Amino acid sequence: MNFLRRRLSDSSFVANLPNGYMTDLQRPDSSTSSPASPAMERRHPQPLAASFSSPGSSLFSSFSSAMKQTSQAPSGLMEPPGPSVPIVQRPRILLVIDDAHTDWTKYFQGKKVNGEIEIRVEQAEFSELNLAAYVTGGCMVDMQVMRNGTKVVRSFKPDFILVRQHAYSMALGEDYRSLVIGLQYGGLPAVNSLYSVYNFCSKPWVFSQLIKIFHSLGPEKFPLVEQTFFPNHKPMGLTVGTVVPPTFLQGNFR
Repeated sequence: MNFLRRRLSDSSFVANLPNGYMTDLQRPDSSTSSPASPAMERRHPQPLAASFSSPGSSLFSSFSSAMKQTSQAPSGLMEPPGPSVPIVQRPRILLVIDDAHTDWTKYFQGKKVNGEIEIRVEQAEFSELNLAAYVTGGCMVDMQVMRNGTKVVRSFKPDFILVRQHAYSMALGEDYRSLVIGLQYGGLPAVNSLYSVYNFCSKPWVFSQLIKIFHSLGPEKFPLVEQTFFPNHKPMGLTVGTVVPPTFLQGNFR
């Protein structure tokens, strides 16, 4: 050790050392191997980066390798697109509420929604329908109709409603407002709207809307026949032979 100290303290000896040699000697090195001689350093110069590997550089190289594999994985897994298979969508069901005098199937024969989806027409009267409506499950309709003398029973979920029949009349057993409520409960779109169909079940209610227009536009622009409404027959006080103007009685036009 004393010999090395004397040699290192000699300025002429230090001046003949390669550049950076003293810097390398001053670095802490956990290796116990003896340093190479200056002559060997001159013969076999090695870059510092090639001989020194830190844990940080090793971790970065591993991370970079993993990132390359990740970025290359999708491209390696991608396969050339094959021939596209056409998706066959289910037909949309149109429920037409009308009597059998008009065959609505022929009007929609060959028609498609957006040129792709077929239309299946189910036609029945209010008296031939029953239903169950749900908050999240839509509306399930049960239909029992007579076709060419054969009773046809079907259950289905309509996608659209076409109403061509009155939902209420004075005839016994022809009050189908509950079915209109059920279709509205199931959230089904319709023409006319189910809201208007239900409102038109009461003629006095419709006439009250006309009265609003009458007062808004005036009698010259919107003339209206004079009417009288009674909730029932008691306030009328009629006697035999009495002639009265057109009257709404018990919610119906007389």
